[in-house]
Amino acid sequence: MTGAFDRRQPHWSGSLRGPGIRATLPGPVRVPARTSDEDVNEIEEVVSLSQDSAETSHPPAGTTGPEVINDKLLNWASLLEPATRAQAEQTATMPFIAPYLALMPDAHLGKGSTVGSVIPTVGAIMPAAVGVDIGCGMIAVRTRYAKADVDAVVAAGHPLSRLRTAIERAVPLSAGGRNQRIAATAEPRLAELENLAARPGFDPDVDAASWRYQLGSLGSGNHFIEVSLDEDDTVWLFLHSGSRGVGNRIASRHIAIAKKIMEREGVTLPNRDLAYLSEGTPEFDAYIAQMQWAQRYALLNREEMMDRVVTEFGRWLGGPGGAPAPVDEVERINCHHNFTVPEEHLGQRVWLSRKGAIDAHRGVAGLIPGSMGTASYVVEGLGNEQALCSSPHGAGRAYSRSAARRAFTHDQLREAMRGIEFRDSDVFLDEIPQAYKDIDVVMADAADLVTVRHTLRQIVNVKGD
Repeated sequence: MTGAFDRRQPHWSGSLRGPGIRATLPGPVRVPARTSDEDVNEIEEVVSLSQDSAETSHPPAGTTGPEVINDKLLNWASLLEPATRAQAEQTATMPFIAPYLALMPDAHLGKGSTVGSVIPTVGAIMPAAVGVDIGCGMIAVRTRYAKADVDAVVAAGHPLSRLRTAIERAVPLSAGGRNQRIAATAEPRLAELENLAARPGFDPDVDAASWRYQLGSLGSGNHFIEVSLDEDDTVWLFLHSGSRGVGNRIASRHIAIAKKIMEREGVTLPNRDLAYLSEGTPEFDAYIAQMQWAQRYALLNREEMMDRVVTEFGRWLGGPGGAPAPVDEVERINCHHNFTVPEEHLGQRVWLSRKGAIDAHRGVAGLIPGSMGTASYVVEGLGNEQALCSSPHGAGRAYSRSAARRAFTHDQLREAMRGIEFRDSDVFLDEIPQAYKDIDVVMADAADLVTVRHTLRQIVNVKGD
């Protein structure tokens, strides 16, 4: 894919020129400041949303096919805040985007580029457009157990609260959370990561010396662990996390490198967070190698946590003083939603960055969570090439964290979580389901992107502070 984008071409002085691209730049998008209570080091970034700007509906929910905003931007979101739309329009003007940017149904403001974007590029990558929590994603396990099995254990005097607290002890939670020792299950995963880093001569200790001890830890914010039931009352284990502190620091370092290159070469950008690295340069190669390492770290982090959740679920099923019950896995799905991979679309080889989107090639299994009190979905991709074989990754925020804390009460959180075992604390007020878009609308918008295999409703929710 080298040679398709010539960085020596004139840059952003009134118009853009690139391979088959000519567009007039919009003015700078006013993105509200990040809220101070976000765990910016570890979770997928969510820039504060403006509640003064009403969402617009384009097209109506459930309409098949996208809204064509312009020849560089297609939109599948029926609920789209004006500032989010403007940010996506701005990103789409970058001259190496080919053929266009696809905006997913859960789109909302992000750092530099919109969360819920699928961004194909030729000859360059914008590190901020991959996301700061590199490799963030979901993992789910379908078990052979059913609601009746859970009810029987509860009736025998082993409440779901004991399962929740056992999981909370087994998996370090919250910002900066880490293991006190390296678990035996983590050792082969860490050895794989050591070997993967050694190939390009990359030392992750430079970014985060604690990365080994964070493998198998959750983080905070919108990351979670859940025990859920599907439409047939089958038990699923479900969790959301990413590459923790090390992934954030890798991303932040390369975003800073890209910005310095832009300054050195006199490149003027509509937004500094759209700074890019050009293919064929040492900086590009270093970013790709380290990004791919962080993506693998995120996947293995989820695997390690899920193994522990499976173990604790088996112990809980055994009841007080009983032997752990075997937990046979019928299916395990592990998918990223902040990542970049080389793919071919519409006859062109591109670097495809899914920032808040999942792979939805035909037949590929995926996971789309709602919020901590609403449904989540196990899906299968339909291979919609117009959408670059992608789909939404979740509900998408409707309120910033600070706005949610102002708008909602602890009693409303309790009501939203009625019937779900969770740690009852107002620390989770910014994660109240009402702070997110309606997941049913998101899924209706995604009808031509994925088909729903299972609908999950949580009975246990675990989150970090």
